Amino acid sequence: MGRLIVVSNRIAPPDDKKSSAGGLAVGVLGALKSTGGLWFGWSGDIGQDDKPLKKVTRGNITWASFNLNEQDYDEYYSQFSNAVLWPAFHYRLDLVKFKREAWEGYMRVNRLLADKLQPLVKQDDVLWVHDYHLLPFASELRKREINNRIGFFLHIPFPTPEIFNALPPGEELLEQLCDYDLLGFQTDNDRLAFLDCVASKTRLIAHDDRSHTAWGKRFYTEVYPIGIEPDDIAEQASGPLPPKLAQLKNELKHVKNIFSVERLDYSKGLPERFQAYETLLERFPEHHGKIRYTQIAPTSRGEVQAYQDIRHQLETEAGRINGRYGQLGWTPLFYLNQHFERKILMKVFRYADVGLVTPLRDGMNLVAKEYVAAQDPKDPGVLVLSQFAGAANELTSALIVNPYDRDDVANALHRALNMPLTERISRHAEMMKVIRDNDIDRWQARFIKDLNDIAPHSAESNLQKKVATFPKLA
Repeated sequence: MGRLIVVSNRIAPPDDKKSSAGGLAVGVLGALKSTGGLWFGWSGDIGQDDKPLKKVTRGNITWASFNLNEQDYDEYYSQFSNAVLWPAFHYRLDLVKFKREAWEGYMRVNRLLADKLQPLVKQDDVLWVHDYHLLPFASELRKREINNRIGFFLHIPFPTPEIFNALPPGEELLEQLCDYDLLGFQTDNDRLAFLDCVASKTRLIAHDDRSHTAWGKRFYTEVYPIGIEPDDIAEQASGPLPPKLAQLKNELKHVKNIFSVERLDYSKGLPERFQAYETLLERFPEHHGKIRYTQIAPTSRGEVQAYQDIRHQLETEAGRINGRYGQLGWTPLFYLNQHFERKILMKVFRYADVGLVTPLRDGMNLVAKEYVAAQDPKDPGVLVLSQFAGAANELTSALIVNPYDRDDVANALHRALNMPLTERISRHAEMMKVIRDNDIDRWQARFIKDLNDIAPHSAESNLQKKVATFPKLA
């Protein structure tokens, strides 16, 4: 095979100290190191977009980034990606703010990126495109006669036809997605939702469970639940605590800790989570003075009104709950609208008795896996997990809850706080086996192998190719 070219909305260049060390970055770098190649995407900076690509090379990997001008950032990123696609794909049509000029800006930027990438692509390169910002990207590359293998992975959920078809450009987006050779999803529900959406708009021919034809285009679909690096997380979580954390742990040694961390986002179910915790305090007064719930939720997309509204709501709820149940020397709920370094969070995870991860809808939710991997196997905490997180399909030994049912969540928290050691150890071991078997390296290796098993467009006669030649994906 040739080089691997990874395309994502944002890239994590090697010299960027602020770049994330988890999730996409870990998987992408693992894939790139094995083949050599290019990571192409937006620098995160707003400025002149006509400047040459900024390139940084380390070993066999090159990072190529570009700027977006203010109009493109606003229309492509803020208005369409984050105010149309994100809420719709998380089943929040009530928050969708569709504007025709934003759709046009989304398409314009995808065309711009295709123009920038085209001169860098060699004949035997394999392309791996990531997430909802780039749904039409393969279609734009095909118009530029790039016939290489192109795969796509969606990190967030894919909505059912009742939701997706409400988007004015929905049919156009579906047809563009079919220009990818391989479409990867977090769960089989997401994969089937995509196929149902296609079938609702055109004739969908199923050659087998994973290969299909629509709009005269052949493509494959498969499920690739994204993983983590469990050994790296265990290493970060163990070892001595920084002085402030050590002092905090000592102060809380007689208190059981419930801990949550995620971006401040309406898909995470934070108001519902606060209300469930209040129900726990109301129904089980024996926990008063003996537990503490800490919610870390740093601001994201602070310019979007929906995110400003939820921040205000959480501040109000936290104050009300503490005012109702707090005592001298005991504050039941700590809400921190701050960012903490990843290595600090892993250490906090290790000393949390309960990890509370209850999104209303999530593609995977790696925080759930990270919490489990950070635990001491001899004395692990308990994971309370939403049934609507992709991770619930794998971490079946967690306490699975309906985040819309505050009594269900409260009962699970009560059970977690009282769970005996033997059961905690057993549940943790079962989840760790799944996490190790499906770690981040396996995720990227499976996707790249399956993509390479597909014949590139240039080697096909498309619909005339015999069904018997379709490869069986791993």
